Amino acid sequence: MSDDLELRRQVCFALYAASRAVTDVYRPILDELGLTYPQYLVLLVLWEHDADAPTVSALGAELRLDSGTLSPLLKRLEAAGLVARHRAVDDERRVRIVLTDAGRALRERACEVPHRVAAATGLTLDELVTLRDTLTRVTETIHRAKEK
Repeated sequence: MSDDLELRRQVCFALYAASRAVTDVYRPILDELGLTYPQYLVLLVLWEHDADAPTVSALGAELRLDSGTLSPLLKRLEAAGLVARHRAVDDERRVRIVLTDAGRALRERACEVPHRVAAATGLTLDELVTLRDTLTRVTETIHRAKEK
């Protein structure tokens, strides 16, 4: 019998289990901010691009989320007063997502999130950077292969 089909040897399971574990670490930390994990990801992009508000489609592309997933997230963030949606003047089909003052202010409170999550992993900063870079490379390689 081949060892290749043992669960503990599967990369997919290791990634799945690690993703769930890390998300579980984020949950109580983000609860303190009144955010879900997907909302936090949206805000990370908006904080990074605050000077140039992204369109909904650009935001979805960066987060690798389809509009069916992204639209409800944005509606909840808008209802919470953290973002606003504005139609582009030059093309009303395009909607830009902008941070409100409350959304910008939340960034200050969120600064400790990455440090708290990193501490929970038990990895050194160098190990975390290597892990992140490896996972990014895997993701990009798979996406490029799918586009061919």
